[in-house]
Amino acid sequence: MIIKNQAMLITYADSLGKNLKELNEVLTTHLQGVIGGLHILPFYPSSGDRGFAPINYKKVDPAFGTWEDIRALSANYYFMTDFMINHLSQASEEFQDFLLKHEESQWKDLFIRYKEFWPNGEPTEAEVDLIYKRKPRAPYFEAQFSDGSKEKVWCTFDEQQIDLDVTTATTKQFIKENLNFLVDQGADMIRLDAFAYANKKIGTNCFFVEPEIWETLEESAEIVRNKGAEVLPEIHEHYSIQEKIADHGYYVYDFALPMLVLYSLYSGKVDRLAHWLDRCPRNQFTTLDTHDGIGVVDVKDLMTDNEIEFTREKLYEQGANTKKIYSSEAYNNLDIYQINSTYYSALGDDDEAYLLARALQCFAPGIPQIYYVGLFAGKNDIDLLERTKEGRNINRHYYELDELKEEVQRPIVQKLFKLLQFRNTCDAFNGEISVEKRTEHELTIVWKTESSKATLLADLAKKEFSIIEEKAGSEQEIQF
Repeated sequence: MIIKNQAMLITYADSLGKNLKELNEVLTTHLQGVIGGLHILPFYPSSGDRGFAPINYKKVDPAFGTWEDIRALSANYYFMTDFMINHLSQASEEFQDFLLKHEESQWKDLFIRYKEFWPNGEPTEAEVDLIYKRKPRAPYFEAQFSDGSKEKVWCTFDEQQIDLDVTTATTKQFIKENLNFLVDQGADMIRLDAFAYANKKIGTNCFFVEPEIWETLEESAEIVRNKGAEVLPEIHEHYSIQEKIADHGYYVYDFALPMLVLYSLYSGKVDRLAHWLDRCPRNQFTTLDTHDGIGVVDVKDLMTDNEIEFTREKLYEQGANTKKIYSSEAYNNLDIYQINSTYYSALGDDDEAYLLARALQCFAPGIPQIYYVGLFAGKNDIDLLERTKEGRNINRHYYELDELKEEVQRPIVQKLFKLLQFRNTCDAFNGEISVEKRTEHELTIVWKTESSKATLLADLAKKEFSIIEEKAGSEQEIQF
């Protein structure tokens, strides 16, 4: 199935119902016409990080279902799945074979071994300081082998996530086999998770290392293109990286939009948002929310440091049950560039502000992605947060089927569904965009083809908007 210019749902396999079959039931019962694409977050057997420590890409976690369930879903939507190009589970057969057989393992070149990577087997203090890392020390896991020896292997994230050496023939073949397999199961897009960390090079910060990163990206893209699919590299960092990747012809994420929209709604000012909508890549997927927190680092230089700090403080001040401690080490959160909250609660559980935020997303350049909690205007799940002491779980509510029957009746959810149905069916969004800042607080966004036109008139200070569609010589305002 080709990629459609229609909203894509992001969900876990067990978040809208308990498994893939129940997810399919939710989609067919409640979401007909609301979404055209589906991204199911990692559904493989995993040893940590809610699926992002994959053990085997050729299996579906039995708790979720089977490949038959995945293929049934992918047949009805343009479908995206994840490939963690940077790492593999410590519990994988490949790493366990390495621990067992050490130098005799066929997988010894799959991983980055300190003794082979660093000239003296260890980085200098200066080299450690240079690395763009997630830990307050050199990124490694000390592997203990069955022969009694020990050595350090590169480990950027959790100890369950062992980094891959993307430069070796062994890893290149591993990547090729698994990407081919996933496309054969129905994937139209492969999300390359933690992509910017994939290449490591002495003398660099080991993050988006050029020119090597381009070789890794093109090799992966070429594999799936041969089967009619695309890749989507996932990177949280300065917006210029997204622009650079888009200039090379790849799809990218718009991770700057969430903070820009929050700033615009908190301040009532449209200047920063209008500037970004004018310049941002067109071949992108837009987000307001994801399974992680609300990204902060992505808007550096699109907003001043004072504006970013203003937005952070307003989020904690106006957000519903959004506290700084939820994004701290106390709740297992070391990503200082992300804030843990649902987008609905970040806007104070305010229906008008939230619907305007989604209208802005729908009119922004690119294909809108909407996270499942956001699709149902979900509030912060404090119970799950406190039970698990995991900050990101504030935005990872588990919906039961009966609960969803009630949620879809909420007026804000009905209005959001109607907005997305309009976005999916209006031909104007296949045309050209123009953005006009009418006043300090008012913004007009117009999409236009030869035969249709869609106009968003928004007042961010009053949290009011209207949408007007023109086609076949007639004009009508979309009612919510």
